[in-house]
Amino acid sequence: MTLAIYRCPNGQSGIARAGGSATTFLFELACAAEMEPTTVAAMKSSTKIFTVAGALVLTLAFGIVAASPEQEKAFTDKYKAAMEGKDTATLESFLYTQGSDPQALEFYKMMQSGGAGGKISKIELVSLTPEDVKKATTPMDGPTGKVCLNLKPTKKLVIKVENKDANGSSSSSSENFVAEKDGKFVIPVPGPCK
Repeated sequence: MTLAIYRCPNGQSGIARAGGSATTFLFELACAAEMEPTTVAAMKSSTKIFTVAGALVLTLAFGIVAASPEQEKAFTDKYKAAMEGKDTATLESFLYTQGSDPQALEFYKMMQSGGAGGKISKIELVSLTPEDVKKATTPMDGPTGKVCLNLKPTKKLVIKVENKDANGSSSSSSENFVAEKDGKFVIPVPGPCK
């Protein structure tokens, strides 16, 4: 009987006893002992296929749910019309108030109506920067303690307003986080952190 080095198809090698006509059988047996059972390999392959398919479905779902440029334009046009027309009821309708802090809600309403009537020189929905994401997810000091946004923002509404009257002109800008809820854009009002 002799010792022989064997090499398996998976690249592993080892030592097996070789003797007579059983040499090939011993090599195959040694390789099979080090290989995974067929069912485990099949399960890993199936898992990979389902993972890739699931990721594809999620990507498509998020693509369908994400707002289109037309929806963004409709939102900014409606907001601009309400702001310039002093339509405080419509401006307040953009606020997402579920779970909001009552004092924070009053502040947001005041901010919504405070700029009403001015001429908007620029209004746009912009993508969030990493700093915006950090700011949106960090608890803030509110009137009654720490507050957080109850919806995860997807965009930021940036508005530049110009006011002209007998005393001269002034300009201001504001930013609000915007989230998507039930297929429409809303401005989430902070509430108690969960």
